[in-house]
Amino acid sequence: MKFRNALLSATLLALPVAASAQPITGLYIGANAGVNVMTGQDATFARSPFGGKSNLNTHFGPAGGMSLGYGFGNGLRAEVEGDVMSNDFNSFAGARSAAGSELKYGGMVNVLYDFVDLTPYVQPYIGAGVGYQEQQISNLRLVSPGGAVVQTGQSSKGGFAYQALAGVAFPVSPALAFTIDYRFMELTGDRNYGAAVLTPGGAITAANVKLSSNFNNMALVGIRYAFNVPPPPMAPAPAPVAPSPISRSYLVFFDWDRADLTDRARQIVSEAAANSTKVQFTQIEVNGYTDTSGSAHYNQGLSVRRAKTVAAELVKDGVPASAIAIQGFGETNLLVPTGPSVREPQNRRVEIIIK
Repeated sequence: MKFRNALLSATLLALPVAASAQPITGLYIGANAGVNVMTGQDATFARSPFGGKSNLNTHFGPAGGMSLGYGFGNGLRAEVEGDVMSNDFNSFAGARSAAGSELKYGGMVNVLYDFVDLTPYVQPYIGAGVGYQEQQISNLRLVSPGGAVVQTGQSSKGGFAYQALAGVAFPVSPALAFTIDYRFMELTGDRNYGAAVLTPGGAITAANVKLSSNFNNMALVGIRYAFNVPPPPMAPAPAPVAPSPISRSYLVFFDWDRADLTDRARQIVSEAAANSTKVQFTQIEVNGYTDTSGSAHYNQGLSVRRAKTVAAELVKDGVPASAIAIQGFGETNLLVPTGPSVREPQNRRVEIIIK
């Protein structure tokens, strides 16, 4: 109950603003559901009216599963997964009709990689897995053109399976994400099932059906919840402005991964704009910076966006656009020296310099 309430609260709080994609560190759980499309499986009948090998086709059917995994903080994840798929038979070459169903269920061990630096709001991922799947055949019934009926009961056979998958996650909070993915799974090897043949004259004989080449294509939507997600650090109050009556240098601070201005930031920009009219100047430099979290390419673009936001506010406050020079320096020229991947609030800034 506590976990369900926490999950619901995280979802509701996150709906107004999409969260920035971050690599998973520690335990997570997931669940998904969707549709399974089998591309036909080979069926070979012995001692029956159907000779040789042909495709035993199925309708689309439901699929789903749950997973428990661990993220290593660098995009790499490993998980164990339980899954289930169900499809009804609809045709077989040479048969007048086909009926019955197939249920597959089992467990897989998957290794996945999240591409966290491509975009902050969508997280593509790829993966592969191996495991074991049980195939349960229920009442497979084929009717030959001559009226003979081949029928199985209900029995299960299993075997080794592998899968490949690709998808995207849509973070709605640091812990919660919705997922969409495609999976291809093959249940390898042959599985033999006993059957009976009922002739139009009423005679019953034993038969056998061998199934192989079980290919599955799944489209799934799901939800994923990561535990132990650290809350973003609170930004400290900006450093007080030097007591000089007219300053020529100003610092504007930003929240993590944001380029919009807080109320305090607008006050500082307004003060810089007002003081620029009280001194002689040739140019106003607006230089943007970031901390070291995220990729260098992404941080360069973020620093430019921050500088452009401040420049637009200066123009709004009366500074001529022709007097402003905009530059972005990304994660270089740190105000507080740190190592890589550190969310240091004082490094997320724009410097306004009146020259």
